[in-house]
Amino acid sequence: MLPFVILAGGMATRLYPVTRTIPKALIPVNGRPFIDHQLALLKEKGVMQVVLCIGNLGTHIEEFVGDGAQWGMKVQYSYDGDVLLGTGGAIKKAAEILPDAFMILYGDSYLDIDFEPIVQRFYADNFPVLMTVYRNQNSLYVSNILLKNGRIVKYTKNDHDPAMEYIDYGLIVIRKEIFNPYPSYEPFDLSLVLSQLIDSGRVASYEVEQRFYEIGSVQGIS
Repeated sequence: MLPFVILAGGMATRLYPVTRTIPKALIPVNGRPFIDHQLALLKEKGVMQVVLCIGNLGTHIEEFVGDGAQWGMKVQYSYDGDVLLGTGGAIKKAAEILPDAFMILYGDSYLDIDFEPIVQRFYADNFPVLMTVYRNQNSLYVSNILLKNGRIVKYTKNDHDPAMEYIDYGLIVIRKEIFNPYPSYEPFDLSLVLSQLIDSGRVASYEVEQRFYEIGSVQGIS
């Protein structure tokens, strides 16, 4: 199984005032910090290595998770530093401890699916990126992906297209090399990287039928 990068370094402003003093990853869900649920699920699915990209209040996460031994896995850390690097910049900084290919998971996502078929598709399609998608039809959140003949042709977080029926599911398989052109230690968003690769036809898709769960908003937690 490929290692996972978990992006858990943001400010989580949508959950203020709670996240002024506690990182989103440690918000209690059913009596346990959310990241406890997340790591337990990953281990259940066969994941053995995790890199946590952390920034705001990140020391609290490291104090709780430690080296990952309590979940039977290896956990490493990559800190943003004094300036939050965004989702793309955080991965770029973590690249030195990452293999040539890895999976990306957002720190507020709970995805109870089988990862192995997704990895197999990634290698079979031989694209530098594979994005999982869910046919949302604006039912959970605003759809943000346009598919044509099974290919992602448009992805946006801001410019909604009524023809969009899919949403990014929150799990990405990616090759480290695609971050080479981007600056080190400078903030940038992963969505920028993905949009540019989609425009050049270099992103494969994998449709997931199970819905996703997230705690990035009050709506998601409730």
